[in-house]
Amino acid sequence: MISFVLLSLPIFGVVAVGWAAVRTRLVNVQALDALAAFSFRFGLPALVLGLIAKQPIRESFNATFFMGYFASGGFVFALLLGLSRVLARQTLTEASARATTATVSNLGFLGLPLMLAFFGDRGAGPLAMAILAEVMVLLSVGGVLMSASSREGISIGRLVLRGTVLNPIVAAIALGAVIAAVGLSLPEPVARFLGFLGGAAGPTALFALGGALAAQHIDRATLLAASGVTAAKLLLYPVVVWCVLDRLLGIDHIWVQAGVLIASLPSAGNIYVVAKRYDADPELVSAAIALSTLVSVVSVPFVAWVMLH
Repeated sequence: MISFVLLSLPIFGVVAVGWAAVRTRLVNVQALDALAAFSFRFGLPALVLGLIAKQPIRESFNATFFMGYFASGGFVFALLLGLSRVLARQTLTEASARATTATVSNLGFLGLPLMLAFFGDRGAGPLAMAILAEVMVLLSVGGVLMSASSREGISIGRLVLRGTVLNPIVAAIALGAVIAAVGLSLPEPVARFLGFLGGAAGPTALFALGGALAAQHIDRATLLAASGVTAAKLLLYPVVVWCVLDRLLGIDHIWVQAGVLIASLPSAGNIYVVAKRYDADPELVSAAIALSTLVSVVSVPFVAWVMLH
């Protein structure tokens, strides 16, 4: 267990440095936007493209894994949506925000560094398919449902477009898959450029994540209400993924390990942007993101130890 904690410690350590830098005002909050933009639009796409392009397509993509992981996320999404509507008497907008927060993981900022730390380059394939399932489908569906009470149909259409077709990481996955499928090799200068640019993605993304958490101000009542969503994200979702991939589908164990670890990641920060845009209980969403990230410092190494020990 200690070895898994030590393996993930540098990753969460950079998050802590970002948090401390903002809390002590060594870094201005406005500077985080530039770091996050660089990482999301340039660093992470370069890293993903280089990893996917250099692996045989059969090692990066597994249709059974994709369908099983997507079905797991869809099940948890529908369950949280129904429970929020029936038991908590939430509106469709608020219930959709909770369901999305419980099923869309922080795949770019935290997922990529952690998957590379635990699985090496082999972790890029499962992560790419999780991005397609959660970002392209679940986040898009959640955004549409969150806008149910809004008449700004054009805005949600643009939101879905930016989150799918125009998402730089999704575009990098698609391009890398094409290169791998046709058997091309990236020229050495291009591969080195992508590696150099992608090498900066992890630290900048993690630093920006920590700074964003430090800038949030959440009251105790909201944090308590967000504990249920956090439990669904960090406990229910990984268990469902394990049941589907291992017990139901029986796929190769490395895919099961990767899927469960990805599902155990905390909620993605961009959900708050959507929730804020459509007034879909953004305070609770923000609290769930912060709480799940804090708990994941312990829960992610534990899940890795259970799955990889």
